[in-house]
Amino acid sequence: MSTAAIALLAVAASQPTDAQQRKSLRWATSSIGSYGYKVAASMTKIVEEALGDEYTVTVQPYTSPTVGMKAVMDGNGEIAYTADIGMTQFYAREGGFKGYKPTKPPLVHTWYAYPNESMMAVLAKDADKYKCWKDFSGKPVFFTNAGFMNWNNWVRIYKALGYDFTHVQIDPKSNSDALQAGTIVGSATYTTAGRSLAPYWKETEIRMDIKVINPCPDEVAKLKAAGLSVVDVDPKNAFSKDIGPTTLQGVPILFGYNVGTNISEDVVYKLVSTFYKKKDELAKIDPGFTPMAKDFIGMQVAGISANPDIPVHAGLAKFLKEHKAWNDKWKVATGGS
Repeated sequence: MSTAAIALLAVAASQPTDAQQRKSLRWATSSIGSYGYKVAASMTKIVEEALGDEYTVTVQPYTSPTVGMKAVMDGNGEIAYTADIGMTQFYAREGGFKGYKPTKPPLVHTWYAYPNESMMAVLAKDADKYKCWKDFSGKPVFFTNAGFMNWNNWVRIYKALGYDFTHVQIDPKSNSDALQAGTIVGSATYTTAGRSLAPYWKETEIRMDIKVINPCPDEVAKLKAAGLSVVDVDPKNAFSKDIGPTTLQGVPILFGYNVGTNISEDVVYKLVSTFYKKKDELAKIDPGFTPMAKDFIGMQVAGISANPDIPVHAGLAKFLKEHKAWNDKWKVATGGS
């Protein structure tokens, strides 16, 4: 046997057996460059420490949260990046879940982390052409990547408003180029907790001047009548320069990281409890966690309340019961959920 081969065997033999026996916890997120991927990548160490180094966490990006959710429910992951609207669509078998049949336990309420606020932006020099969201009806717009939760949010926004949803798919990295070339007349932007921008939007606002177009009052009324919320966002908290209105208006969605009942109550309870204990630390890691840090339990309640008929993971249920925040009308997920 060669000296090199003997050295390799010696290294392998020196590896601790517990490292070789650690379980895999695959975290399915949206694509690299997205906010969902960024958050998951920044939290792997916290998750591993929360579980006593019993698991090795790997972040696996997918083309969209919808695809990632399916991957987890088909046995190719354990944690799925999703949102309230994604959970709604899955349980209703609508949108990208039409006709879909999971081969593993379905996702249930597990942990809700931050809100996104969906808004619309245009080239600053073209801003005078657009007064309301109706001005984008039937026009070529990039509503974020197809299948992304903000994309799904815009589908339901346009449905509520009765507008023509004309999506043009582009690479997010070409967002500013597409706007300047006229390939798209508008691009959906979004803030996280009214504070953070997705990486590709940070690059866009550095490269060019943009303006955000707010919905008109009649559109706000129509959205609220359809059961959607419209929230105010201070642009100074997320954007680095003037983008038009002194107060932005967006339609929020609540993002979370959910699992199926194949993940034990103990694991989920440890994760949620650790996130609760480290909520202020998480807010320092990323300002998007600020609302969660201010009202961690309230955010979990809001996530469940958005889809109260969807079961709640036993680990989260245990946590909420301990904190006197459980609603007896909710259902605890079982193996068949």
